[in-house]
Parts: sequence; C-alpha cells; structure tokens
Amino acid sequence: LMIEGVILAPLKRISVTKGDIFYALKSSDAVYSGFGEAYFSEIHPKEIKGWKRHKRMTLNIIPVNGAIGFVLYDNRPGSSTYGEFEHIVLSRNNNYQRLTVPPGLWMAFYCASNDTAMLMDIIPEPHDPDEADRLDLSAIKYDFI
Repeated sequence: LMIEGVILAPLKRISVTKGDIFYALKSSDAVYSGFGEAYFSEIHPKEIKGWKRHKRMTLNIIPVNGAIGFVLYDNRPGSSTYGEFEHIVLSRNNNYQRLTVPPGLWMAFYCASNDTAMLMDIIPEPHDPDEADRLDLSAIKYDFI
C-alpha cells in the first residue's frame, strides 16, 4: 500500500459444505491493539460515508457483504505519504482482506456493489463521539465513483 501505516492483510476463508468460515482478527495478529467493541456498518448503493479521522483508534475493517470502496487520505505532518490518497475495494467474495487504518488518516467509503454492502470494524476502545473528527465530503476533493 501507498499510505504509511496502513496494512492490508489477506484473511483465511475455510470452505465448509453447510456454509463457509471467514476469519477476521485474532489476538495473536500483529495489528491487534485490544478490544473495545465490534460494530457493523451498512452502506447503500451510490452512497458515500465520510470523511472521518480518528485521533487515537486503530480501525480493523473486514468486508461482510457486498463490495466496499475505501479512500484514505494522509495529511499527517511528517508522514512519508503526506498528501497521498489510497483507494482499496474489498469484498467477501473477490478481495477478502482486513484493512487496518492507523489514527490520523482521513477515510471515506462507498458502496461498490449493486446491493447494500456491510463491513465490520473491530476497535480497541468503546465508541466515543469526541474521539474522531469529521468533514463534509466536499472538504477533501476526490472523485469517488
């Protein structure tokens, strides 16, 4: 990946006759930074959520259903990738990976499939609305779709 500190990790999928098993995150994974909560977020076709930047938290995002496009923007002073964008599309069927996003990066995401998509995020602390900054989509110029 281009953005400093971002990790994209292929995840194990075990095919089982009655329904597959999809791995997400283990406490022995290098990116594991503790457990605060896990939540799911849906995104409807042609919709975009963002921009959001976490101050302390590392995100561990896993695609659950559909395809989701993620756009990361680095405006961290002193970062080797300052001013750079990264675009990643994840899905359970075509690109099943965990996206680990360190604090300080702006992120937005959109539905890249024809049906509602869903992600799971595993974070190291319970949700705190004051822990993140938000911007209107027009604040950071990017052509999403």
